[in-house]
Amino acid sequence: MMDSPNLPIGPATDPRPAMRPERVVLRGRLVDLVPLDPQSHVESLFQLTGGKDNEYLWTYLMRGPFTDGKEFEEYLRQSAASEDPMFFAIVERSSGRAVGWASYMRVEPAHRVIEVGHVVFSSALRRTAGATEAIYLMARNAFEALGYRRFEWKCNALNAASRRAALRFGFTFEGIFRQHMVVKGRSRDTAWFSMLDTEWPKRKEAFETWLQPSNFDEGGRQKTSLSALNGLA
Repeated sequence: MMDSPNLPIGPATDPRPAMRPERVVLRGRLVDLVPLDPQSHVESLFQLTGGKDNEYLWTYLMRGPFTDGKEFEEYLRQSAASEDPMFFAIVERSSGRAVGWASYMRVEPAHRVIEVGHVVFSSALRRTAGATEAIYLMARNAFEALGYRRFEWKCNALNAASRRAALRFGFTFEGIFRQHMVVKGRSRDTAWFSMLDTEWPKRKEAFETWLQPSNFDEGGRQKTSLSALNGLA
């Protein structure tokens, strides 16, 4: 009888599960992430993401676009009631208005894996430090407060802007899942990205260095890019 082969296995890891996300407020310097509340957020979010002029924001999303305020409000109600994904409005601290939203989704506490998804940055949030701070707040909460070891970002493989953003934020590209989904009657290949708990200390340092007010000149232009801080440029 032959001996059993000495097959390789993964390294031992802490088997304790992570905590599920809760509807708490994640406070930043520029933005707060607050539990999505249709009554409080519908007016500003529809103004910034609804209507013909904003249809492009919904190109790669599962739902939308919305041109009818009532339909959009119902979409927000369904989103706010969901546990997974769990939605947060991104609220601009200077004005108090909701300017976008994001969610924790595909939450797997046993494996300590969580994804950030359903991300919508309105024109008022896109390309601002507040948008970057929102992702930083979600990553910090996932790793430090909830105990996850893998933080995922996935997007339509054709969504070049989302793929660039993932790399800029410090996620690692892992490949393409071909014919992964059917969305709005079209085949979708999905690009997968991840950030690990072992990588988080350096990613956190990059985020916090970039977000410092001293990193911006009087005109609000960055002095050092986040990509450079993450070693990409």
